[in-house]
Amino acid sequence: MGVIDPGLSLRPGGRLRRRRIVNKIMESLGTLAALVAVAVLVVVVVSVARRGAHSLSWHFLVSKPHLFGGPGGGISNAIIGSGIIVGLATAIALPVGVLLAIYLTEFAPRRLAGPIQLAVDVLAGLPTIVVGVFIYGLLVVGHAQSGYAGAIALSIVMLPLVARAAQEVLLLVPGTLREASLALGVSRWRTVIGVILPTAFGGIVTGTVLAVARAAGETAPLLFTSSIFSNAVSTDITHSMPNSPVLIFIYSEQPDPALHQDAWAAALVLIGFVLIASLGARALLARTQRRLGQR
Repeated sequence: MGVIDPGLSLRPGGRLRRRRIVNKIMESLGTLAALVAVAVLVVVVVSVARRGAHSLSWHFLVSKPHLFGGPGGGISNAIIGSGIIVGLATAIALPVGVLLAIYLTEFAPRRLAGPIQLAVDVLAGLPTIVVGVFIYGLLVVGHAQSGYAGAIALSIVMLPLVARAAQEVLLLVPGTLREASLALGVSRWRTVIGVILPTAFGGIVTGTVLAVARAAGETAPLLFTSSIFSNAVSTDITHSMPNSPVLIFIYSEQPDPALHQDAWAAALVLIGFVLIASLGARALLARTQRRLGQR
């Protein structure tokens, strides 16, 4: 055993003290940034709630707008249209995103995984208005606005979110599960389908719910692809369909103050949906992490 020098001082030196000071400063700045973000969210939610709560009613949710767009109607057509468009976008983005994540985590060689991952990351940061212009030039010019054009635009917005979330969850699956399955002679693709995907199912659902919450509030892609619609309830995806984000935008541009109130109420409904979806996604994520931690 070594002999401790009795003259050695155990007090923290100047460098250690500086590191502690810098650490406290950075912790304080991080806490302040988090509080600012929460404060901004609270201000937005409270502001929308104060302006839109008194116009919110059951009649507002289940009634159609008036024929000529006057105040006192409802937003049932926009809720139904948004549900159809977002549902179709989810049906497109979910399988493509999950398959992409499986390929990147389980099968892709390194020389391909890097460029594909870079493309997914760039797509995640692409402004949604660029997506709207792209789909407008691809599917609307020479044809007409339609629900499926809006769904394809939203699916492009959702795709990198679903793929990234699924990829992160697949990477959390313990390697011992893969090794055990392969050691039993199970092929690689059957291991993915029968072992890895069921284990990561909750996390994939979580990422999908977050992507749905993101897509439900997107306005720019729908302005180019599905913004010229009537006040009737429509389920025909080959024609332009009413939707909540565009309806809020249209009402907010009208000179009638009553329509402004309806826009605030519709915005409150949209915020409520996003909030509920986000809380549900967090709950599913926590459950998935607990399950993976017990394995």
